[in-house]
Amino acid sequence: MEPLERWHRLAGAARWDSFGDIRSIFPHADLVDVASGRRVVIFNIGGGKHRLAAAVHFNRGKVFILRIVTHAEYDRDEWKEKL
Repeated sequence: MEPLERWHRLAGAARWDSFGDIRSIFPHADLVDVASGRRVVIFNIGGGKHRLAAAVHFNRGKVFILRIVTHAEYDRDEWKEKL
């Protein structure tokens, strides 16, 4: 899946200190609140065909991929209940 590989390359090389830093590379990224009360970063993958939900720990320089869903799955919001 080339779009996911591209995301991985860009995210792996980045050093983010804030959500604004993420937006400078991924302008369509969003912050979304999930059932656990936490906020996750949502990245559009493959021209919006998929969404990647990630926990970004700015203080540790770590990005944890939590879930990858299709656009249709994302719109149903059920994935939020599992995070």
